[in-house]
Amino acid sequence: MVLHDEPGVSAFQGKVVVLTGASQGIGREMALQLADRGARLVLAARSHDKLEQVAQKCRDRGAETTAVPTDITDRLACEMLIRRAVADFDGIDVLINNAGISVVARFGDLEAMDLPEQVMKVNYLGSVYCTYYGLPYLRRAKGRIVAVASLTGRTGVPLRSIYAASKHAMVGFFESLRIEEKPHGVSVTIALPDFVQTEVRERVLGPRGTPLAFDGGSSRFMTAERCAELILRAAAKRKREIVMSGRGKLGKWIKVIAPGGVDRMAERAMRQVKYEDSR
Repeated sequence: MVLHDEPGVSAFQGKVVVLTGASQGIGREMALQLADRGARLVLAARSHDKLEQVAQKCRDRGAETTAVPTDITDRLACEMLIRRAVADFDGIDVLINNAGISVVARFGDLEAMDLPEQVMKVNYLGSVYCTYYGLPYLRRAKGRIVAVASLTGRTGVPLRSIYAASKHAMVGFFESLRIEEKPHGVSVTIALPDFVQTEVRERVLGPRGTPLAFDGGSSRFMTAERCAELILRAAAKRKREIVMSGRGKLGKWIKVIAPGGVDRMAERAMRQVKYEDSR
């Protein structure tokens, strides 16, 4: 089955897509939907077993798929990921920087001061590395770059200071890159999800740098499937940005005229969050 993003054929039909963070959550859903759209996939994540399971599901849907276990905090590993994509498919048309980790902690409560560096390496530098090595091939293809950031990349949120900093860096980098790469025909789409139903218990770190048992009121979260669908639709149309919640869209305008109101919205949202150290 080929899903249609534009009149006629899918924008991803036959395109080589490199996708990081593909083993679970939003990344897993994007991989499966890209397979349905006829893409040729290069999937990356740290977990070999989970990554291969997703890759096989994509193959079962008829997609040519290569799985490349990759730690994106390792610059050389990112280079090898891109080299593998080019070796297997002779180019890259789309790069989706999706891999990330999350933190819920007040900055004043941090006990692991290596945590800010760790989060910045995964959420920001990993995207920079992959983009740097992929850019010559994306220019050749007049391709697409997708940056999966967060609403916290636009505004401060309590309990999310470390995470928000990494996403602000990501947004700033890709907004600048969009301007730089416009003459080369490369588009940059920045995705700004709100809370999404994913395997958060495995991926949210607390003030000690250890996993948290985390509940943000998940019944109200967007599904990973819907989030992936919206991101891919925006990328297919080469949109600059996609905000995926009414709260996010409202906050964008309130911030201009009443910044304090956005602070209060963020405080109310995070009051729903319940967490404890699961160590």
